[in-house]
Amino acid sequence: MRKIDVRIIGGSAAGIEAAIIAQQQYPSKKVIVVRREEKTLVPCGIPYIMGTLGSAEEDVIPTALLGDVELIVDEVTSINREAKSITTTGGKTIGYDRLVLATGSRPTVPPIPGADLENVFTIRKEIDYLQKLKEALKQAKDVVIVGGGFIGAEFADECRKMGVNVTIIELLDHCLMLNCDEDLCIRIEDKMREVGVQVNTMCRVKSIVGDKKVEHVECDKGLRFKAGVVILAIGVVPNTELAHDAGLKIGEQRGIWVDQYMITSDPNIFAIGDCAEKFCFFTGKPTATRLASVATREARIAGANLFQTRRRRNRGTIGVFGTMITDTAMGVAGLTERAAKNLGFDLVTGEAAAMDKHPGAMPGARELRVKLIFDRSSGKMIGGEACGGITAGEIANVMAQAIAGGMTADEIAAAQIGTHPALTASPLVYQIVNAAEEAVVKLR
Repeated sequence: MRKIDVRIIGGSAAGIEAAIIAQQQYPSKKVIVVRREEKTLVPCGIPYIMGTLGSAEEDVIPTALLGDVELIVDEVTSINREAKSITTTGGKTIGYDRLVLATGSRPTVPPIPGADLENVFTIRKEIDYLQKLKEALKQAKDVVIVGGGFIGAEFADECRKMGVNVTIIELLDHCLMLNCDEDLCIRIEDKMREVGVQVNTMCRVKSIVGDKKVEHVECDKGLRFKAGVVILAIGVVPNTELAHDAGLKIGEQRGIWVDQYMITSDPNIFAIGDCAEKFCFFTGKPTATRLASVATREARIAGANLFQTRRRRNRGTIGVFGTMITDTAMGVAGLTERAAKNLGFDLVTGEAAAMDKHPGAMPGARELRVKLIFDRSSGKMIGGEACGGITAGEIANVMAQAIAGGMTADEIAAAQIGTHPALTASPLVYQIVNAAEEAVVKLR
């Protein structure tokens, strides 16, 4: 039996990052990645295959990122914890000193009649499958997207670029409602409607109807939508079968249980990415937030801890999101007002809006609006939203660091910043600082 120091199962974002960090942190150790696919996709780039990129081949993570890490294209069928080995469909048995599970997730398929009809698709991370979806869209006049979260909204924006009629069906009051406050949700919905996307909220799918191939979608309230293609974009579930069969502990949100060092119930096995249980930064309770950015962060923690446990600690998932719908970018970090109130926080908010370049006559300048959310008792920032120009995504990253660092409104208002006419708002109206200043006044 071949014995390897570090064995990683899964080679998407989390698995690749874990391999890179393990190689950097422990250069004397042998690292192997085993995954089913020869090529793996950039997860967040999948919607853009339909319109902007034009092909799944343009959304591939370069294998060269693995450097000297050995890649085996095979499927792991079992883990023998006692022998510290894994077995693959190709007949290989490989021993390990440390094992990292990065087995990802799979799309949720709701129990809707007709979900198995031809041209009903989920969002799989598979090149051939997504190319088949793209070809089906080329032949369709109407597409219905079930689910108005980030992925559903992005697919809607990309599909309409292909010239098809796009309808979103969302069960909640608004699209993006799990991650944004109502005003921002409405702004994004309005943008989608402006470019012809039909947005239907508070709407439940009853059935998908057709003779072998989908023809229309039946909803409650007597609504019916034509559909040559249906895309189910309602979330994912962790791939935990290997872990379960190996007797590892599974968490409340159906992910593989891990501690703050990304170690499972077996001290020699780590779990990262979508397959691993997540814990909220604010409450310590399990959360269902699954993002490539979260996965790679966990991979960096696990990779550093492989042979020197407690070098890095996971303090919980803050939740940092970003997207761009039509010409409007948005970024969100931490708790929304709604979520914070539900958790019992007494809130104070500060808001500011200004052009994202200065002066406002600079080419490409856009208004960028920022809202910061603070806990009244401590003055600490617990959430923030930005919407407008393309810098909103990076503003969300700045907000996340303020939250992680426990910064107060006073500290943010006095933060050191750098500005430039072509890159940022004026220092006189810098949105994060001015929003914090407004909150300071309310906190006194």
